[in-house]
Amino acid sequence: MLAALPIAAALCGALVVALALLLANDRLPPLDSLIDYRPRIPLRVYTADNVLIGEFGEERRTYVKINEVPDLMKNAVLAAEDARFFEHGGVDFIGIVRSAGVNLLSSGKEQGASTITMQIAREFFLSPEKTYTRKIVEILLALRIEEQLTKEQILELYMNQIFLGKRAYGFAAAAQTYFGKPLADITAAEAAMLAGLPKAPSRFNPLVNPKRATERQRYILKRMRDFNFIDESAYQAALAQELKYAASGTDYQVNAPYVAEIARQAAFDLYKEDSYVAGLKVYTTILAQDQAAANEALKQGVLEYDRRYGYRGPEGFIDLAANAAKAEEQIESAIGEAGDLEEFLAAVVLEASPARVLVSRGKGSTIEITGPGLKFVANSLSPKAEGDRKMRPGAIVRITESKPKQFELTQLPEVESALVAANTEDGSVRALVGGFNFNQNKFNRVTQSIRQPGSSFKPFIYSAALEKGFMTTTIINDAPISIDPALTGGQVWDPKNYDGTFSGPMQMRTALAKSKNMVSIRILQNIGPKYAQDYITRFGFEAERNPAFLTMALGAGSVTPWQMVGAFSIFANGGFRVDPYLISRIVNQQGQVVAKAQPSHAGDESMRAIDGRNAFIMDSMMRDVVQKGTATKARSLKRNDLAGKTGTTNDSHDAWFAGYSPKIAAVAWVGFDTPRKLGDRETGGGLALPIWIKYMEKALRNSPEVPQQVPNGVVQINGDYYYSETRPGQGVSAVGITEGGVSSGENAEQIKNQVF
Repeated sequence: MLAALPIAAALCGALVVALALLLANDRLPPLDSLIDYRPRIPLRVYTADNVLIGEFGEERRTYVKINEVPDLMKNAVLAAEDARFFEHGGVDFIGIVRSAGVNLLSSGKEQGASTITMQIAREFFLSPEKTYTRKIVEILLALRIEEQLTKEQILELYMNQIFLGKRAYGFAAAAQTYFGKPLADITAAEAAMLAGLPKAPSRFNPLVNPKRATERQRYILKRMRDFNFIDESAYQAALAQELKYAASGTDYQVNAPYVAEIARQAAFDLYKEDSYVAGLKVYTTILAQDQAAANEALKQGVLEYDRRYGYRGPEGFIDLAANAAKAEEQIESAIGEAGDLEEFLAAVVLEASPARVLVSRGKGSTIEITGPGLKFVANSLSPKAEGDRKMRPGAIVRITESKPKQFELTQLPEVESALVAANTEDGSVRALVGGFNFNQNKFNRVTQSIRQPGSSFKPFIYSAALEKGFMTTTIINDAPISIDPALTGGQVWDPKNYDGTFSGPMQMRTALAKSKNMVSIRILQNIGPKYAQDYITRFGFEAERNPAFLTMALGAGSVTPWQMVGAFSIFANGGFRVDPYLISRIVNQQGQVVAKAQPSHAGDESMRAIDGRNAFIMDSMMRDVVQKGTATKARSLKRNDLAGKTGTTNDSHDAWFAGYSPKIAAVAWVGFDTPRKLGDRETGGGLALPIWIKYMEKALRNSPEVPQQVPNGVVQINGDYYYSETRPGQGVSAVGITEGGVSSGENAEQIKNQVF
């Protein structure tokens, strides 16, 4: 009788467990989220040539079908997590018994023996708590999953859903995050490293814990060999491979954060929070090579200016504690607060002398800088240096790696710049750089910065004058002038030319090439500021930002580089308004186009902004600016189809160059966000033009020169161009000229030689 008690107890226990399982089974959640799997795919932004430039969403994930996952990756995961995956029915009972025995002996509640299917159940339906009750539910869910999904479907879910650290979900995203390459290109060594992450993404992160991660990688490689997933030679090669990880902050082949942010805002405006999880793809009009060229041109221009004005001193100071541990804590805090900005790394000075500077990057590491690496900051190391300019222990500085393991002391520029380029035929933006460093300042100076354009605005006043009867050969006096306050909107105005000299009477063509201020003022005085204010709206400028005063002649209104690139495109394309646009289409996860741009095109008469004759003559005048005016540096490109206009505002607060080839218009701007003087002799031709040239040098590399085509209604007489006839609605024409000579009406010579 007593001998039967254990048997009865066992039977009762089994009945209780069976009843519990039945009750739990009835309360299991439905598997709808697995059967109709909708992963949270981030918003992605691409160039026109399909290069990824931005990703937005809490989860980095690239969904891949199981047949697109390379066998190396699948086998590495099976070796690491569930070698008998294709043999069991969702639960590896042998593994569970083994794990339970270990847990009982250690009095713990470690789960152990979780199959891939059980991990899927836990990932989708269960909390992370570790209890025997939850384990039972996990087992039941795994069995039910195996009933309703194939092994391939389960593995596909796992390969796409599992969290692998650094915001990466799924192995395709992890391959890009850790190694900077598509999943299809990974090696056995890389696959094993990634396969080690699901167990503990932070503990086995190779970037944070390389030693621990390598140990697990080698364990997985051994299992891959033991299960015949790889042979001995592949195993040895994988052990010998030195892994190269994607550098922090280099997730994208092309750096275009200002572009990506514009795209993000546009997608959010349309789809709100769904834009970050629905797998939308935004295709911009940006060309990857043009964007890279624009980045390099702007960076070089800003750094050259910044170096010219010398080192300003450390960014700040900390009082280093005498205690080494405390000092190390201070250093890491200071570096964390300053933050690395691309190649400009934050560091704290430990020792400083004219011959040697020792800096720390935290974590006990030190870098010694000598010789050429000290050249830029030499004045700060001099014994005569004083105050906040003096380099001393505790100084927070910037260093860059000029050559491998060779560093130099530098600084972050204070000056800012912007560059935007667009196709003159349809307004599609080819490149956009909104500032020197997006992470330092996200303000987009192409679209958001409203600045005075200075002399770069003169072409629009000259274009208005052509419609009022002026000609390129009209003589205007470059002489001193004093303007009544009523005509300036302020006080008495005694304007000057940039160089302080006056050249007397000259042709209008020459005046634009030489950027003569007095001539522009007299032209505007003659045609009337109100007429000009209305006229410039044809180019996309806002009348209210450009008041109808004579100061408009020198660009005292307000514009953005975005407006300027669209406006100058009109001169390049024969007179048609083509508004710049950046997004060509938005595509959903199924590949369907859900939004698409509808740009205007040159040649569409409904979009005509100015007379084609006007555009041609203005183009010829601005080609002179390049050939023999204030932009002759652009002749270094050795092309005859370039045109544009320099611009320097009062007190050199803004430097511009707006120019174009027949197919590409580009605008470069340099200035401080809070306007202040750039320097006594700083001009648009000296600061903005070199940036424009460096960009155009690459953008036009494979573009043949486009000859100028004379439109109908324009004739050439004595080397210059004139309207051959007056057209209705054109405006007042001072003179009509035909191939046979002067038409009836006013005396042509009198008008051509009139001095205003």
